[in-house]
Amino acid sequence: MSQTDKRRKMSKTMLLHYWKLFFRSGLFLTATAFYIINRVKHTGSSFGGMEHNNIILSVIWLVFALEMILRFVPSKLESMGCQKQFRRNYKPTDADKSEAELMPTWRTALVAGAWFLLNGLIGILYFIHVIDAGVLLLISLAYSVCDMICILFFCPFQTWFMKNRCCTTCRIYNWDFAMMFTPLVFVKNIYAQSLVALSLALLVTWEVLLHKYPERFSEKTNRSISCAMCEEKLCHHKTQLQHFIKENKGKLKNFK
Repeated sequence: MSQTDKRRKMSKTMLLHYWKLFFRSGLFLTATAFYIINRVKHTGSSFGGMEHNNIILSVIWLVFALEMILRFVPSKLESMGCQKQFRRNYKPTDADKSEAELMPTWRTALVAGAWFLLNGLIGILYFIHVIDAGVLLLISLAYSVCDMICILFFCPFQTWFMKNRCCTTCRIYNWDFAMMFTPLVFVKNIYAQSLVALSLALLVTWEVLLHKYPERFSEKTNRSISCAMCEEKLCHHKTQLQHFIKENKGKLKNFK
């Protein structure tokens, strides 16, 4: 197989993420349809009446609970971005462990601050009854779709806040589920609270391992997260999009 064919062929990890994108999009659209139907029927209850449909709630819970549980163990399909904390994925470079370079704390603090501000506003809208628990669930499902868009096409956190090279070196990769389910913090429901609890357990585990083994999270000390070792090609379409925008920026300005 030629080098061109290798570049064009999608990796298993990329295919998995595309499958997640389409599946999560379908889940979001289905839940939205259920929510609208129930609101039209004036069903005034948690999740806009969707809690009466155990099938859709069970699917939502099972899919994301299983995804989070699997994140606690090594996987060959998942991206190295969320797998670099495991000992088996640590391949030392010539640099000493003490030379590990991590993202400045102020950058991660900016991300956390922006996220808390956004979801704090959403929480206020919920408590003053502008939106209900059903909308909070839909926002979480929308976040799950955006999570895949961030990985495959464009990530505002990477571009505007962290400035990291790619998802593989991302400092906050395993924050994704905690960020995804932040709106559910306000929902008093066993489905919602269990997802929040699992996502926080995943986040805490990530942070503990990062502070205990910083060398696993730094490209300078871990070859596994270097470009030379990458077989995922997750940044392929993201890079293509960036190049397209850069090359056509002048044309877009003239069009305006």
